[in-house]
Amino acid sequence: MKALVKTELGHGNLHMQDVEEPVVSSHHVKIKVAWAGICGSDIHTYEGHYKVAAPVTLGHEFSGEIAEIGDGVTKFKVGDRVTSETTFYICGECKYCQSGDYNLCNHRKGLGSQINGGFAKYLIAREESLHHLPKEVDDQSAAMTEPLACTYHAIQKTEIREGDLVIVLGPGPIGLLAAQVAKSNGASVLIAGLTNDQIRLDKANEIGIDYVINLQKENLKNKVNELTDGYGADVLLECSGSIHAANQGLDLLRKKGHYAQIGIFPEAQVSLDMEKVIQKEIKVVGSRSQKPADWEPSIQLMKEGKVDAKSLVTHEYSINQWDEAYQAIKSGKAIKVMLTPLDD
Repeated sequence: MKALVKTELGHGNLHMQDVEEPVVSSHHVKIKVAWAGICGSDIHTYEGHYKVAAPVTLGHEFSGEIAEIGDGVTKFKVGDRVTSETTFYICGECKYCQSGDYNLCNHRKGLGSQINGGFAKYLIAREESLHHLPKEVDDQSAAMTEPLACTYHAIQKTEIREGDLVIVLGPGPIGLLAAQVAKSNGASVLIAGLTNDQIRLDKANEIGIDYVINLQKENLKNKVNELTDGYGADVLLECSGSIHAANQGLDLLRKKGHYAQIGIFPEAQVSLDMEKVIQKEIKVVGSRSQKPADWEPSIQLMKEGKVDAKSLVTHEYSINQWDEAYQAIKSGKAIKVMLTPLDD
């Protein structure tokens, strides 16, 4: 079968290859991929900023149908529509595994990074990581369960009450999903971006985000003060990975506000204004990926129509059109790009 493989580390080195069709083993299933989303981490991997277990087939956001089941699989059958958590292997013994925090297991291996992922016709996933898809959730929306679960995971680390003002900095796919999850918690949500984010800001308006701000045309702090009688926002979700945005976010928060860092900075060490954290008693939390407890609630949000994931999909390509997909993302014309496999 054809697969899109990161053949070696460094910039580029992502090639269409003929690979052996995977063989299912005990307690695992073989999934025929319907759609696989391109994540920001796939872009970073392509550009050589992320290390993966090359050679490996990328793609960890996907949906599909079970084509074959291994011995011992009891909760799923051939023909079931599913998505899967990215976790393929954990040690099962560390404190994090024991508490269900698989994303923090030091020995964890993930689909699309250490184990072959969804940029292919078939992949293998473990039964424990699978989730049934309700009929109300289409295949493209289902392929976005993983990024949605990442935003759900981050927001669970904050405290959002009915009527709170939540600010989302960065209107990319993660930011647009985070804004919808925050709204589902009863918050008023303000999302902000730059002029080159206009397509994404327009999408935020389309999906009903309360306040949409172009930072180069409107004063964000004045708007926040206007909305909060000068106190500041209750929760800040930083989804851009910009240190300028991060420090701006700390300035926009009220005293005792909550700050969640979701976006990944280009550099590991950044200069964060800790004076504001201290003087305003801001609660700062990091959020890494997602864990099992985040998946079913995320699917439910899509099922109930509280999150419209499909509306974020702007471009569709087959896996052999990676170059076009990459250019669409880098140009700013795309919000969410979906790839579909090739039938050999």
